[in-house]
Amino acid sequence: MAVSLLTKYAADFVAPHEVEAIAPQVAAAHATLHQGTGLGSGYLGWLDLPIHYDREEFARIQQAADWIQQNAQVLIVIGIGGSYLGARAAIELLRSPQYNCIKKNTPDIYYAGNSISPTHLSEILEICEGKDIAVNVISKSGTTTEPALAFRVFRDLLEKKYGKEGAKKRIFATTDKAKGTLKELSDREGYATFVIPDDVGGRYSVLTAVGLLPIAVAGADIAALMEGAAAAREAYMDFDMEKNDVDRYAAYRNILYRKGRSTELLVSYEPAFTMMNEWWKQLFGESEGKDNKGLFPASVVFSTDLHSMGQFIQEGSRVMFETVVQFKEPRKDFFIPDDPENLDGLNFLSGQNMSIVNRRAFEGTVLAHTQGGVPNLVLEVKDTHEFAVGWLIYFFEKPCGISGYLLGVNPFNQPGVESYKKNMFALLGKPGYEEMRAALEARLQK
Repeated sequence: MAVSLLTKYAADFVAPHEVEAIAPQVAAAHATLHQGTGLGSGYLGWLDLPIHYDREEFARIQQAADWIQQNAQVLIVIGIGGSYLGARAAIELLRSPQYNCIKKNTPDIYYAGNSISPTHLSEILEICEGKDIAVNVISKSGTTTEPALAFRVFRDLLEKKYGKEGAKKRIFATTDKAKGTLKELSDREGYATFVIPDDVGGRYSVLTAVGLLPIAVAGADIAALMEGAAAAREAYMDFDMEKNDVDRYAAYRNILYRKGRSTELLVSYEPAFTMMNEWWKQLFGESEGKDNKGLFPASVVFSTDLHSMGQFIQEGSRVMFETVVQFKEPRKDFFIPDDPENLDGLNFLSGQNMSIVNRRAFEGTVLAHTQGGVPNLVLEVKDTHEFAVGWLIYFFEKPCGISGYLLGVNPFNQPGVESYKKNMFALLGKPGYEEMRAALEARLQK
């Protein structure tokens, strides 16, 4: 097992009979997911994706990544939400959060179209000056405001720099297989295209072309990533409350939720996991947060955030539990030297690897927090290499679906995100929103 769930630090908060009581509900949710009989069943493509993905497209992804590596110094990934979070999270965990600064033979990667900040866009454009660039634009429709605006700018930049013929070789579109503005434009202009499957929602799409192309450009082994996800799929196929960690994780988090623990705090002791936190927050927040239900997904990186959030976690309101992602083998280690003067008083650490200190920080923290009244679940992950990361991605995706069904919501839609879009379109003067705009302007004046 590349990922293992430890529940011993939640034993004082979840009794065995509570796990036994919820087991039939988890079994039913597990079956609903696999049988495709629940809400949102048209979006279950991710469930068997690790073994049923398009091999021909996978080969084209690898070929495109090779071309970008050889012909571009910078790749701009244009997308928002699930269209970029998974790729960025995987790249930073597999390579480095300082990926653009480390020595490498792959292009720098920057992310655009994930905000409407003019400053952010302008700075990326400045970074691109004098460099060969390629663009991977990711959008199912091609009309989502943030990425569409960014693509308009970068498409114009590429055409002015390389001409239309040169530009089309440097634009890679990941979009719908048959319809939509971006697909129509790509076919007309001759851009290379990759498919966002109809049955895989954005937040579950990291193991499709959406995530795989940028991840491959960064030099990661996407075949090993898929192998890890496939192994996880096999490991978690059958319901088993004692052996299936996906079922156990879904059970424990829902038991705690029903006991008033309304916030789940994802914890890691690796800064490289920071963007994985963000991907996880979208995955669970967008899947569960409906009908006034759902755990609020929050995150921290320790030991850094122990110096800012540690006080609240230890002694604040008892509304949370922690899920700690602990990597057993660091990608790199550091030997702590001796200081003859011992000015900092830390010579008791001399001769040790820093990974041991990091592990002791985890152990000391989990003991303090549980003693302070905060339940802890621990996910032990073998390492930060592709196989284990692919396994971990699938590990989180599956209990997210199961938990949604336990809550009685559709874990595969996101109706609430449309409200702000309609208001924004109206206030910006989009045709067809005139009456709505007048009403919103009046509300703003009050």
